[in-house]
Amino acid sequence: MPGSTAGRVLAVADDDTSIKVSRQTRERLARLAAERGSTLKDVVEALAAATLTAAELAEREQRARAVLAENFGVVVTEAELAASARLREMIARRQTAA
Repeated sequence: MPGSTAGRVLAVADDDTSIKVSRQTRERLARLAAERGSTLKDVVEALAAATLTAAELAEREQRARAVLAENFGVVVTEAELAASARLREMIARRQTAA
């Protein structure tokens, strides 16, 4: 295949690395990249940048709770947070099943 890099070792920049994913995942990433007119690297970097870590989510939760309390006098309880988490899990399961 002309222009193919399959089977060749490519020089990469010092800040680049490689990751192993299944063939199915690689093909999906390639389709996403092609649709966006970008590269696999760009798609993976965008995903990583858009996905919050557990610590970032916890910080966002604390800020939101503070805003609700300070501006609206609403104190969100741990029970309400747990119910919200269960609801999000149910929605995620239904979306995955669809």
